[in-house]
Amino acid sequence: MSKPTKTLPRFASKAAERTFWEGQDSTAYVDWSKAKRTVLPNVKPTTKTISLRLPQHLLDSIKAAANARDVPYQSLIKVWLQEKLHS
Repeated sequence: MSKPTKTLPRFASKAAERTFWEGQDSTAYVDWSKAKRTVLPNVKPTTKTISLRLPQHLLDSIKAAANARDVPYQSLIKVWLQEKLHS
C-alpha cells in the first residue's frame, strides 16, 4: 500500500532545487516502493588520480609484464586490482 506523498514544488533554478533537497527527506515526496532499476549504458564511471609509490624493481616488473601483453602498465595494474577484489 502506498502512502500519500507531498506535491513537489516548482523550482526557479537548479540551485534552488539543490538547496531544497539538501534539507528534505525524499521519502515524503517520492514513493520509492514504485521505483524501478534502470541501466545507463553510456555513463562512464568517474576516475580519481592517485599517487602510488612503488619500488623501482617492482614498477619495472609491472611494465615488463604489461609490455609482454601489449597493454599500458597502468591498465594492467587496474585489471590486477579488479581481479584481486573479486577473487
